[in-house]
Amino acid sequence: MKQILVIGSKGFIGSAAVRYYESRGYTVTGCDIIENDKAVGYYKVQSNEPDYHRVFQQVSPDICLNASGAANVPLSFDDPLMDYQLNVINVLKIVEAIRIESPGTAFINISSAAVYGTPSHLPVSEGADIAPISPYGWHKRQSELICREYANLYGLKTCSMRVFSAYGPGLQKQLFWDIYQKSRKGKAIELLGTGDESRDYIFVDDLIRAGEAIAEKSKLKGEVINVASGIETTIREAATIFIEVLGWDGEISFTGSKRKGDPENWCADISKIRGMGFASEFSLDAGLKGYYQWLADLQQL
Repeated sequence: MKQILVIGSKGFIGSAAVRYYESRGYTVTGCDIIENDKAVGYYKVQSNEPDYHRVFQQVSPDICLNASGAANVPLSFDDPLMDYQLNVINVLKIVEAIRIESPGTAFINISSAAVYGTPSHLPVSEGADIAPISPYGWHKRQSELICREYANLYGLKTCSMRVFSAYGPGLQKQLFWDIYQKSRKGKAIELLGTGDESRDYIFVDDLIRAGEAIAEKSKLKGEVINVASGIETTIREAATIFIEVLGWDGEISFTGSKRKGDPENWCADISKIRGMGFASEFSLDAGLKGYYQWLADLQQL
């Protein structure tokens, strides 16, 4: 039975990872900045000065999944120092703690497709040019380099997952959350952009399964691996699918305005992760039905 430590276990991706790995029979330990006195196998760290050495002194996991950090592009423009601390310094603190306290641990870092910016060619492979258009994208790239540094210089087992547009239960921001909230207020929804922008959506459960495949089958020598469905979908198409799932009969319009730091088009080359046996189990329609069920349950709480 393998033991996994999920850092950021109370967040969107981290909580999905805890549920998945527990269902698979792993021994799961959570770690986050949120107080949780009743939790068994959980460590709280300080948000400003997290002590990961203490955690790894008490837990020597086979795998550590880092699902912590900030995932907010506008905030990274407003407060790049905070974004740097959360997405770069914290990764350095984690791998340093692993180096000293638990060097046998495999470290899986969640990075982002934001490192690509707006790619010149699609689908974009891991060897494409790195051209971030936000502090968030630059900082995620630096976290990848830290993982490679510790693999090359100290022999740590590390890998970074370049996650594209993840969605699913627990996510309370971005496109589908925005559509749901606005659909409850009237018969007209206004969204940014033209609707012709595209994304590569991946349901959170598929994302976690991809992470498991990486932990088991990748070289863990500091490499980066795209995690996505490999399917390009326009924002207009995605919005149309979701309003059908909602059963909402209003009208969606687009402002034409663009948010700073948002890419135009994304679609991933997923040859690497597919070569490890990964394939998405959730279509966008099926995933959005699961997301809507979670939203409906949330309203009843």
